[in-house]
Amino acid sequence: MPLPPLNIYRHDRRSRSLVTLAGEIDLETVPLMRTALERCLRDGVRTIDVDLTPVTFCDCSGLNAFIEMFLHTTAAGGTLHLHYPPPMLARMIESTDSGFLLPGPSAVPGPVPRPAALCATAPVPLPVAGFETSHRLVPAVPAVSGGVL
Repeated sequence: MPLPPLNIYRHDRRSRSLVTLAGEIDLETVPLMRTALERCLRDGVRTIDVDLTPVTFCDCSGLNAFIEMFLHTTAAGGTLHLHYPPPMLARMIESTDSGFLLPGPSAVPGPVPRPAALCATAPVPLPVAGFETSHRLVPAVPAVSGGVL
């Protein structure tokens, strides 16, 4: 049985949460990711750490969602930090001056120094019962044959 495009694992400790994303972050899976991060805020979590080690792909819709969630979290008096972004996302963060999403010294202007070992793709963990979440979008408008909308 193939894994869903995005798995989300959440581990809470008091008012802090570690959210691990595994798989692909794109236009189809961003609503699932956004819902999971918003749920952290609704549950009273004010420090959200997002582990991106097992992410295999992230497009600009994912970066946009992370920036949006950073703003929501900050407005709620909390913090959101991305840890170990894949190389593609790290380049987008650097080119858009979104280093505030990364913890520590990377929040200052300039390139994000990353050890070569962190750039390697990590294996995707197997889903754990009770922590697996998957999402499939259904088209809102049926396809129209013979034309362009």
